[in-house]
Amino acid sequence: MDFGASAKNLTTPVKGAKIVPNMTVDELVREYGGCAFGAGRLAEAVDIYYDMLASENTTKFFGLAGAMTPAGMRTIIADLIRDGYIDVLVTTGANMVHDTVEALGLHHYKGSDCVNDIQLRHECIDRIYDVYLPDQHFTDLEEFLQSVYAGLPKENVSIRQVLTEIGKNLDDDSSILKTAAEMGVPVYCPAIQDSVIGLQGWLYKEGNPLHVDAFADMHEFIDICYEAESAGAMLLGGGVPKNYILQSMLVTPRSFEYAIQLTMDRPETGGLSGATLDEARSWGKVGEDAKSVTVYADSTITLPLIVSAVRTRLSKR
Repeated sequence: MDFGASAKNLTTPVKGAKIVPNMTVDELVREYGGCAFGAGRLAEAVDIYYDMLASENTTKFFGLAGAMTPAGMRTIIADLIRDGYIDVLVTTGANMVHDTVEALGLHHYKGSDCVNDIQLRHECIDRIYDVYLPDQHFTDLEEFLQSVYAGLPKENVSIRQVLTEIGKNLDDDSSILKTAAEMGVPVYCPAIQDSVIGLQGWLYKEGNPLHVDAFADMHEFIDICYEAESAGAMLLGGGVPKNYILQSMLVTPRSFEYAIQLTMDRPETGGLSGATLDEARSWGKVGEDAKSVTVYADSTITLPLIVSAVRTRLSKR
């Protein structure tokens, strides 16, 4: 059939996914590749993430926002660090708080979002959607963090150095901070004050010398960006980690060549968490010809699928 002028937009038919027994995750994702909507975007994210991780000269940034560690995603990220698939991690203080809680053997528990929260308060249980954790965990965490702060140098230290020191004092191979400290991967947390780690730092500083320079990380971080031959970013959620990573390219001669965003936020409000990666092109943060995609779905669903499929492909390289 001759579609005339419309032909240029009618080149790739949608292909129905075929599901068969005993499929691997990668085989399932490849079937997604013929589909539209979220399935097609997920398949595209896998393709881009594979290209990014397989590129030996690409510096790999990972932005971690949202409650990913209490939801059970920490081991995936720790393993990516251990295997050399994350060169730079930028995250929230809360994620590192819950990573540390788990590393101390203080578990999070599966609960329900349909619950009487006043009753939970009376039972000294805190809730993160359908995850529970006892108040007592934070007492134990306080003792640990106070000891870490007491061991820091008395001169100025950076936030990255604080997190590295916490990691050195943990004994859990699933810990993001411990793995990053062992592998020499920097963990940046620009809004560390917005967390229990920050609160404990303030409490320690009330009676002891503590000098944390909030700008000290910038020189180190921008140096990494400048020295990168190529740069790629995997962004879970948005907020400070996403902006901290993307804004770095504003003071370098380059842009991100790979960018993947897993989010459930929308762009209509103008907030960065929902801003599209195409919008980032207008700033020069993401390159004009960059491989990029946004997947609108729960990161606790999409991240394991993407990592599993990409690891399968990398193992067959």
